[in-house]
Amino acid sequence: MQRIANLIAIQDGKVLLLQKPRRGWYVAPGGKMESGESIYEAAVREFKEETNLTPTTPHLKGVFTMIIKDGEQIVDEWMLYTFVASHVSGEPFKETREGVLEWHPIEALHKLPMAEGDRKNLLFAALEQGIQYGTFIYTTEYELLDERFQTSIET
Repeated sequence: MQRIANLIAIQDGKVLLLQKPRRGWYVAPGGKMESGESIYEAAVREFKEETNLTPTTPHLKGVFTMIIKDGEQIVDEWMLYTFVASHVSGEPFKETREGVLEWHPIEALHKLPMAEGDRKNLLFAALEQGIQYGTFIYTTEYELLDERFQTSIET
């Protein structure tokens, strides 16, 4: 099973997103974990590679199972670990082979084109307390079929 780590940076009421060229959808910078890497190390490494920025005090905000189905058959499945950082340092890339980097107001997460599971994941990461766990089930065209969530908050 593939493991993916991403990181959303929030600074001055804005989020840093990557617009992917294939669909034009927005995502949090991230990618595949390398062998032996922790989820934290992967999120920070992928973020730096895709943005040229260093995140400050990243912390885990979500753990998700992502399932792609063709009819009733599961054709792909992976784990997604989402981190958030409240500050970044450095000079960001404008564009990379992964896409175009842009800062957007947090409220834009409600309307920017993206996978619906990503929207729910990133809105939680940006606006809510605690850690969210869940499962997203998509068609092969990334139409959201089903979702389940649990949330934990430290007291």
